[in-house]
Amino acid sequence: MTISMYHASAPRLANALTNLSALLSKAQAHVQAKKIDPAAIIDFRLYPDMLSFKRQIQIASDTCKGVMARLAGVEIPAYEDTEQSFEDLQARIAKTIAFIESFTPAQIDGTEDKDIVTKRGDTETHYKGMQFLLGHALPNVYFHVSMAYSILRHNGVEVGKRDYLGKI
Repeated sequence: MTISMYHASAPRLANALTNLSALLSKAQAHVQAKKIDPAAIIDFRLYPDMLSFKRQIQIASDTCKGVMARLAGVEIPAYEDTEQSFEDLQARIAKTIAFIESFTPAQIDGTEDKDIVTKRGDTETHYKGMQFLLGHALPNVYFHVSMAYSILRHNGVEVGKRDYLGKI
């Protein structure tokens, strides 16, 4: 039995972002209940050379929209990375989920061997579709969602494994 590239990507990415949105809601409730400045969490880093909470969310979003666009062969929408509040971050997640949900299986299935090239600075990395999805994109999304989760736990937000996993 084979699994479709669509079912290995779109539902999983949307689920990760839906769970991230729920984590954000808990974080927002936490700062309101404790009367904490939201920036204390939004700009928090686990270590000085690590990315902030909001960057973890932005990168998870960017990776999700990037994988869907690359597999479907469409332009990746550009987001400005200007989010400064929980509401801004929620809006970004909602926009990304809507983008993911705009694709059909016909646009994504059959891309297992599609040539995918990513660029970071002057460095190009070449993948085949399946390798890109399973070996790069999904682990990257889960990494950044995990870092956002860890930042919340570190700051006393009452979240647990069920919040991270959500309703699978």
